Amino acid sequence: MSYQQYSPQGFRLLTPVVKNLLIINGLMFLATVALQNAYGYDLTDVLGLHYFGAQKFAPYQLITYMFMHGGVSHIVFNMFALWMFGNILENVWGSRRFLIYYLITGVGAALVHYMIFYFEFNPVVQALNDIINHPTLSNLQSFGNSVGQGISPYSGDLYVRFQEFNGTLRRLAYNPDNQALIESAKGFVIDYKEFLLNKPVVIGASGAVFGILLAFGMLFPNTMLYVYFFFPVKAKWFVLFYGLLELYLGFTQTNSNVAHFAHLGGMIFGFFLIKYWKRKGVY
Repeated sequence: MSYQQYSPQGFRLLTPVVKNLLIINGLMFLATVALQNAYGYDLTDVLGLHYFGAQKFAPYQLITYMFMHGGVSHIVFNMFALWMFGNILENVWGSRRFLIYYLITGVGAALVHYMIFYFEFNPVVQALNDIINHPTLSNLQSFGNSVGQGISPYSGDLYVRFQEFNGTLRRLAYNPDNQALIESAKGFVIDYKEFLLNKPVVIGASGAVFGILLAFGMLFPNTMLYVYFFFPVKAKWFVLFYGLLELYLGFTQTNSNVAHFAHLGGMIFGFFLIKYWKRKGVY
């Protein structure tokens, strides 16, 4: 069956799953802002997805992170794309299959992002483990020199602990065999490692939204989309452009706050899921 000519029965402008996803995302965004302003409680730190090796990681975050957003433009863009393309897919696939696709691409996006992050970050973790396992004065001093520029007074408790660490190093320089001082200095290295592991937090529905965009391009490749409401481009070329752009940005903007590989991961998982469904003949 060609989806190019497919017109589902009872087409709805706002389908059930898309509607509920919009509502949940909106409520979670309002709750995040309200709790932060009223009580200083960071809901993102609890429901956002932490790195798998971090102390703050919890399995439920693989789902909850998709409903957290960092700003108005972030949620507006994602929800607009969800409504625009998600409605069509849910009308074609049905609510159950669409929800499965949405969740799988969202989880897949997170897995790809942190898989790439692991290869980038693991050498740092290994270096810290080496210092923890061999806390010699020279190793501790090298560590202090390397991280000192990145710890400012705005780092809160970490800055206070770093000042104590520097004091410990000065005393250790006169008594390098003092085990109590070595353990104290090593304790800061452990704290710093936990800080680094807990710091990355992924939020947003972007991975699932990019999966939806990929599905639309595969099912309706020749449908014309209008970029900025003026420039016409076929869906297949639009999706290909975005995929290549995310790949390029993922490698060139490694310090960006945008999880480009998560976007690409949503598209990758979406591609293989659609191919699997086609092979099984389930749609």
